Amino acid sequence: MKTAKRLSNISPFHVMDLLARAKQFQAEGRDIIHLEVGEPDFPSLPCVISAGQQALANGHTHYTPALGLPQLRQVIAQYYKSRYQVDVDWNRIVITPGASGALQLVTTLLLDESDQIMLADPGYPCNRHFAAVVNAQAQEVVTSAKDDFHLTALQVSQHWQKQTKAVMVATPSNPTGAVMNLQQLQDLQTAIKQQRGVLIVDEIYQGLVFDSAKDITALQLSGDQSNLFVINSFSKYFAMTGWRLGWMVAPEWAMEGLDRLAQNIFLAANTPAQHAALAVFEKEALQQLDERKTELQKRRDFLLPELIKLGFDVVAEPEGAFYIFARISHFNHRHAKDSMAFCLDLLEKTGVAITPGVDFSPSHGHEYVRFAYTQPISELQRAMDKIKHYLM
Repeated sequence: MKTAKRLSNISPFHVMDLLARAKQFQAEGRDIIHLEVGEPDFPSLPCVISAGQQALANGHTHYTPALGLPQLRQVIAQYYKSRYQVDVDWNRIVITPGASGALQLVTTLLLDESDQIMLADPGYPCNRHFAAVVNAQAQEVVTSAKDDFHLTALQVSQHWQKQTKAVMVATPSNPTGAVMNLQQLQDLQTAIKQQRGVLIVDEIYQGLVFDSAKDITALQLSGDQSNLFVINSFSKYFAMTGWRLGWMVAPEWAMEGLDRLAQNIFLAANTPAQHAALAVFEKEALQQLDERKTELQKRRDFLLPELIKLGFDVVAEPEGAFYIFARISHFNHRHAKDSMAFCLDLLEKTGVAITPGVDFSPSHGHEYVRFAYTQPISELQRAMDKIKHYLM
């Protein structure tokens, strides 16, 4: 039997090979420090767990509407109003199985065969694969360190082609942790409107921005937003990775099509998870989540200077999320030009697991690695000590 041809365009995560090796070493009794996994060590809040258990006890195990639990959609709209001072009609909010479900919906809605979606290189690799699933193409534009690896309005204008239908950007970014400001997004929006295209903004690390003045949403953009899709998630800031829940804010004209697609692709998001998610918007829960953000900032403030002292070149300022993207190609090391080999060798010799940049950048990912500061500072210190001896 043969698989579909599109499967050949979907690459595996290189880090999964490294993670499998790390888990094998752990099973053999080795001490492994995980700085490769894209989720913090924090569990879901107790109030979320309790709300999920209560939902099960109350029999909330049936389907919700395809667009999601109306109460949850309304609470998200209220959250945008209270935290970002922006009015969002809850009827424009779609609840999805993780942000991945939202990405699948929006690419299926917008892209026909041979259409192109413009993406930043480096960027989250699954985005190009969502395009491949609908036989569209990822149009990856190599970004510059001087722009913190953000896609710029000038690049959009320079690289726009007849087949280009949409542009997707992320803020804060994975793998860099860099944050875009409203002016950058506004300039992008203007350039894309001139081409009659669509702007998709991935905000799944929203809330994990260490300078509260820079914690923004693209929904704050001025002017017409009829070409704007904003994707978010309960996984990162809200610490609900395993619950698999996300959402999207879409233009009114897109809602009927998204509803129809949701009905056919996944029917509805997880019902107990939707009821559990209501709890994270309570005032006390949000305070606890912000305390966790402060802990992540402390970890960043420890790790960043330590990496620089060891000689890693951090060229994009990590202002959010929980990642640091660092160049290794200048090291006098036999694997300095091959990030996958560097990461495997580092794991083998020290037990420290980090992510190779090739997962995020086809053009120059071999020169970079990503550190996830998803462990306590004591573990980060141990990792730095091990890497210091490795590089000697």
